[in-house]
Amino acid sequence: MMHAAAQTLPQGEPSLVYFSPKNEVVMDFTIAVEKREVGPYAAYAEELLGVKDAVKENETTHRLEGVKICRRTDVDLTRPHVVKAEKDIPIQLLRINEKGLLTGYNCPSPAPARPAHEKTHHADKRCAKPAAPASIPEEVIHAGNAKAQAKALAKHIYQLRETRTYLLSGEVEHAPADGAAMKHVLDEIDKQERELMSLFIGRKKSSLTHKEIAFCPTRGGKATYADTLYFSSGNGFTSAENIDAEHIIVRVAYQKPEQTAPVVEKRHKKNTVEPSQIVYNIPGYAYIEVRYRGKEMDKRTMPIAQLGIDVPLAKDLFTGSKRPVIVFSEKTGNIESITQ
Repeated sequence: MMHAAAQTLPQGEPSLVYFSPKNEVVMDFTIAVEKREVGPYAAYAEELLGVKDAVKENETTHRLEGVKICRRTDVDLTRPHVVKAEKDIPIQLLRINEKGLLTGYNCPSPAPARPAHEKTHHADKRCAKPAAPASIPEEVIHAGNAKAQAKALAKHIYQLRETRTYLLSGEVEHAPADGAAMKHVLDEIDKQERELMSLFIGRKKSSLTHKEIAFCPTRGGKATYADTLYFSSGNGFTSAENIDAEHIIVRVAYQKPEQTAPVVEKRHKKNTVEPSQIVYNIPGYAYIEVRYRGKEMDKRTMPIAQLGIDVPLAKDLFTGSKRPVIVFSEKTGNIESITQ
């Protein structure tokens, strides 16, 4: 959804516009995925090779490894700030980034970012190539049915094992010339055996994947936020309708700063500090906790820009003989430092 912020700018009057930042809470879940694929000759694994733990059916399982709570920053288009040209306060010293966020006043320009290096052909050559399938013996190809093919494959596997034993014991007529050649031959035999065995016992592939789930705290929202996510070993993140799903509980408590009308006594009215047009943001805070299976997965307290309030800087700060150097946080809009 797109929002258009209402901005009324005086025609022909010099001015600058910047926006307050807006934060989104991101929960980055790490998931271990294991895929099990049945080998074409799984039915004969125990009979011919004595293997009892062959994969019996194709299956994908998911396991929740952890979560990292972080924050993403965008522009809050509902909170524009117009700074008009004013005597003794040069607005050209405002530093506003390409997103429209105020990052500094009277600050040196940041160094240009270095261009990312393009990938070279050398990097492509380093990419791992998929393993070539083991050569299938000719007698397997010409076997009449699945069981005959399985027997021929099992026979070839036993032959590979015998060859390895002969090489290691030195009972071969033409042994490899040196240790490096011996290792190469043994590695090739191991590779062929693994590939042929996978036709019986199946394949297991493990990988890690990530799932991001985010929410954006609202400025006028409740003081707490709660949500329940659903996760199952068979489907990963799923819906509440999945009866096998377990709960992931997300709890958030917000703390927002408050403003009260100043109480000024009559004798102090002449000394009241005049505000400038440049405002910074004092953020609110969110305490986030994620629990799974009754245990805490992660928790974090972080500032949230849109839960905050705008506070003007004093005009006297900008009208002295020496201009201040002010650094503002892109993520929260708060002041990071003020130096003269």
